[in-house]
Amino acid sequence: MFFDLHVHTNHSDGLYSPEEVVDLAVKHNLKGIAITDHDTITGIHPAINYCKKYDNFKVIPGVEFSSIYWDEEVHILGYFIDIYNKDIINTTNKLRDSRLSRGIEMVKKLNKLGLNVSIEEVKKISRDEYIGRPHIGRALIKNGYVTDLQEAFEKYLNRGKPGYAERYKISIDETISLIKDSGGMAILAHPGLLKNKKIINHCISLGIDGIECIHSKHSKEDVELLLEISHSKDLIITGGSDFHGELVNGELLLGKYVVDIETIPKFKERI
Repeated sequence: MFFDLHVHTNHSDGLYSPEEVVDLAVKHNLKGIAITDHDTITGIHPAINYCKKYDNFKVIPGVEFSSIYWDEEVHILGYFIDIYNKDIINTTNKLRDSRLSRGIEMVKKLNKLGLNVSIEEVKKISRDEYIGRPHIGRALIKNGYVTDLQEAFEKYLNRGKPGYAERYKISIDETISLIKDSGGMAILAHPGLLKNKKIINHCISLGIDGIECIHSKHSKEDVELLLEISHSKDLIITGGSDFHGELVNGELLLGKYVVDIETIPKFKERI
């Protein structure tokens, strides 16, 4: 019962549509996925409707929110959220609008650096209602300023870089409450990437339900540490590829970082 619990679509900064992601997951012999787009839930309903064409394939409704704590980005995954919950809808709409205004500001900063990129170009790459940094990065690649997204982020788009601009975010405790109040489970995303590991304990103190131990950018040491913490605190253990659609070493990540849903009783029960 292998599931990839961290999947993005083109409703945020992924390259594939919800329907295409479902097809790819089935092709890779997965029994299910979680759609966890950044700050938006619009890709969930299409995926759930489309997956009905396959026997015994499940789509878990999810979302990925980001906060800032101790000057680091902290991402929280919400699973089994109610996509008709008014607070979820209102918050994701506000975050979407903030991303658009932040995208415009970042493009202006890049223009001041002498990089010829327009917001119209970025919108063509993205869905008009959602602009993420990867969309700006892809515009930089298209215009020959960088060779890949990693270079785009390291040179211009990461926090502290000359093209970066802040946007509206909700706090970690607000995020956890929002997810739980909508009937969902809150999971700390890819904590192996956090520079300050004390943030993990802070999230636990705020009532996080679990930790994403398996992730495409986690080292073996990261996984061992996170499993130890999860077992000691009786937290849910999840995992996923963080699939966005780009090729990594010539291959798609979808399905390469998975968990057996049989080992997560709380998830199996909800499914």
